[in-house]
Amino acid sequence: MLQQVNGHSSGSDAQGRESLREDLQEFLGGEVPLHQLDDLTKVNPVTLETVLRCLQARYTADTFYTNAGCTLVALNPFKPVPQLYSPELMREYHAAPQPQKLKPHIFTVGEQTYRNVRSLIEPVNQSIVVSGESGAGKTWTSRCLMKFYAVVAASPTSWESHKIAERIEQRILNSNPVMEAFGNACTLRNNNSSRFGKFIQLQLNRDHQMTGAAIQTYLLEKTRVACQDSTERNFHIFYQICKGASADERLQWHLPEGAAFSWLPNPERTLEEDCFEVTREAMLHLGIDAPTQNNIFQALAGLLHLGNIRFADSGDEAQPCRPMDDGAVRTSALLLRLPEDPLLETLRIRTIRAGRQQQVFRKPCSQAECDTRRDCLAKLVYARLFDWLVSVINSSVCADPASWTTFIGLLDVYGFESFPHNSLEQLCINYANEKLQQHFVAHYLRAQQEEYAVEGLEWSFVNYQDNQTCLDLIEGSPISICSLINEECRLNRPSSAAQLQTRIESALAGSPCLGHNKLSPEPSFVVLHYAGSVRYHTAGLVEKNKDPIPPELTRLLQQSQDTLLKVLFPADPEEKSQEEPSGQSRAPVLTVVSKFKASLEQLLQVLQATTPHYIRCIKPNSQGRAQALHREEVLNQLEACGLVETIHISAAGFPIRVSHRTFVERYASLRRLHPRAPPDPHSPSPDEGHSEGSPHAEQATLRALLQDILHTLPALEAATPAAPAGATPAPVHCGRTKVFMTDATLELLERGRAQVLEQCARCIQAGWRRHRRREQERRRRAAVCIQAAIRSWLTRKHIQRLHAAATVIKRAWRRWGIRMAFLASKELDGVEEKHSSQAPRSPSSFPPPLAQTKLLRAVTHLWPLGLVLANAAVGVHGFPRKLVVFACLQLPVGSPSGYTVQAQTAQEQAGIMSIRALPQGSIKFHCRKSPLRYADICPEPLPNSATGFNQILLERHRLGHV
Repeated sequence: MLQQVNGHSSGSDAQGRESLREDLQEFLGGEVPLHQLDDLTKVNPVTLETVLRCLQARYTADTFYTNAGCTLVALNPFKPVPQLYSPELMREYHAAPQPQKLKPHIFTVGEQTYRNVRSLIEPVNQSIVVSGESGAGKTWTSRCLMKFYAVVAASPTSWESHKIAERIEQRILNSNPVMEAFGNACTLRNNNSSRFGKFIQLQLNRDHQMTGAAIQTYLLEKTRVACQDSTERNFHIFYQICKGASADERLQWHLPEGAAFSWLPNPERTLEEDCFEVTREAMLHLGIDAPTQNNIFQALAGLLHLGNIRFADSGDEAQPCRPMDDGAVRTSALLLRLPEDPLLETLRIRTIRAGRQQQVFRKPCSQAECDTRRDCLAKLVYARLFDWLVSVINSSVCADPASWTTFIGLLDVYGFESFPHNSLEQLCINYANEKLQQHFVAHYLRAQQEEYAVEGLEWSFVNYQDNQTCLDLIEGSPISICSLINEECRLNRPSSAAQLQTRIESALAGSPCLGHNKLSPEPSFVVLHYAGSVRYHTAGLVEKNKDPIPPELTRLLQQSQDTLLKVLFPADPEEKSQEEPSGQSRAPVLTVVSKFKASLEQLLQVLQATTPHYIRCIKPNSQGRAQALHREEVLNQLEACGLVETIHISAAGFPIRVSHRTFVERYASLRRLHPRAPPDPHSPSPDEGHSEGSPHAEQATLRALLQDILHTLPALEAATPAAPAGATPAPVHCGRTKVFMTDATLELLERGRAQVLEQCARCIQAGWRRHRRREQERRRRAAVCIQAAIRSWLTRKHIQRLHAAATVIKRAWRRWGIRMAFLASKELDGVEEKHSSQAPRSPSSFPPPLAQTKLLRAVTHLWPLGLVLANAAVGVHGFPRKLVVFACLQLPVGSPSGYTVQAQTAQEQAGIMSIRALPQGSIKFHCRKSPLRYADICPEPLPNSATGFNQILLERHRLGHV
């Protein structure tokens, strides 16, 4: 700060300037660099100069996409940038929770349209309008958007549907090279300029998967087939067949190396689009087989040879012109499979019908008329071929109307054109751009301002560039340029270029968009378009608008033996040309301008029924050089498209507008986040004073619900993690019938809605899990009861089987024991009887006493027990033991001397080891396997135990005394 002493400054001027410079550097150092501004609405102030500086800084930093409010500005890099359009980057933008937070890209627009379709917010259908000058990159942008949708809109669940989706996507992508080969050409401003307009409708099913597509074309520049500028080229397909055909195909199509064709200028130039194999492979994927492709290329070669036909003036009007080269006529007729003489006669002689009797007169044509009829024949064949290709592509990629519910439209139209010589084609192209500019102005500028005023929002109006005056000049009623040209076509008189110029200038002199160029040596008129002034030449304008097709040309092509031309020109006896009306009923002539205007109106109706998105393609320079931005050219394009006005309104306006009912239906769930106090019984109700069901009551109810929902915005902002402490509230205004908000507010509401839906989903999941666990527990208890009952039943059945088996075993065991006892008893009884009968009774024997006899009988009845006792280690000794042995062996007790019981001395204490008796003959053992389980397994014998009857050995010898 400078101090004053006696009224004079104490500091020098140099020091003040230095301090000011430092302050400015410090101030500017804190400013965000221009190349880092992703949105042009952030530049300050918003002027053409600052916008241009920002775009130039970003273009120098290889950043080619910048937001401009509701519009995306795309600068053509004029060099390949493969990493900018990779599938990985497509998936990154598709998977991002907030694609708007990423860098501006055409994938951001594509993802926004795809999410709008999924959100089902009316209008559900989306459209993307890609506009700009010729060479600004519209075709490339449309191609990349189709690839993006092919990647993100294909998530089938089954392998079969995955294959179907892949086939559809491949066909949609393959339609691009075919359409570009037959519809694009190299012009003064663009090497791959679209010479037709197309609206591609990408069809999505209920699962938001791409199921098909439909292509609609507008105004093919068919005059390019026969008329090209010296610095331009014909359609790409002609150069592809001349450069990419094999040797056999060249021989078949009569295309030798180095052959010159009048309709093939600049053949030495090689472009990226001259790849013949890509076009053939794409046609094959679209269902066009090799023989059909051969017929197509043969017909195109015939058109090239047709252009080499030149006529010499005969000098006599009664004599037809003679061809200068008979070889070209012969080759063309051979390739088109037409009779040579009728072809030459049709080109040289005109048929005229006159009078009420429709008498036919044949009149030779002049040299100029012969050339015109030749060109008309070529344009007719090429136009029919192009339309047939479009129909084939649509039949290949279009889905059944019942299989798709929504669509995303891509509009790729020709850019604004201004050449040294402009004719009807440039007039129609610029007319279409004027209509699209008006649609943009009406949708984003005028409609917003008018709607803000109707809804009662405070709004400072912005002056925007309205092109309605120019449209009135071109298509207005009752008098306009189009109406005057159509009127000239209906008049039965020769058309004069100077006369047409005079009529236009005199009838439309009051229009501010009609300019005058009195220094032009040729008849012309000037139209001041939104993108600049263009001078149109009136010479040949009326003839091009008529687009006359002599009926004899159509009849000639119907005589072709080529299978393709038979399809393109079917022989229909009822078909009549518009140039051959009947005597009393002359129908109005359908001109080129009329047809183009009708198709353009239909297109605008489709766009108005969708949610439009705009991509403005900017051409940095006219030379097509990379890293070169010409300020003047870019500035003219920015002014022409009204980008500054768009930025102003987008920055200050509310691009999101939703009706009250739709807003409440979508965000009513947010009321869960705002605790509502119970209603006061003394307070009047919102609909008090209105009858139930009246519009006022409904509107009052909607407004009450709207206030409840809007009261949740502070809570949502506070819950946002990235929200700063002193952030301003989200801008949202409630109009009379709609809610106006910004993208940030919509994002905040959607985040809160997703949070509430997540909570509801968790509650539903918890209830479902609880219900499922209860059901599982109930089923488990029921299963346990069933299993216990079954186990008890199985156990009872098992025990019953064991009881039955034990009974069978015991019965068999008893039977076996009785049998063995019987056999042993019988054997012993036989030995006893034999010895009793043979041995003499000694005189000294005497009957035993009575007590011994009773004991012997008792032991005899219990002989198994006696055997056990006899085998015991301790217990019975002496005479009782002998009695037990006699009882067991059933021996007569009266003669014990006849038997002896032998026992080893060492084993006497262990019991009887064996009892020997005299055998009574041979003994046979019969062994049979027992049916009982484990009967054949002998357990380990215990010591000091009876081993059983199997160890009883009987042998004959003299029994000794024990």
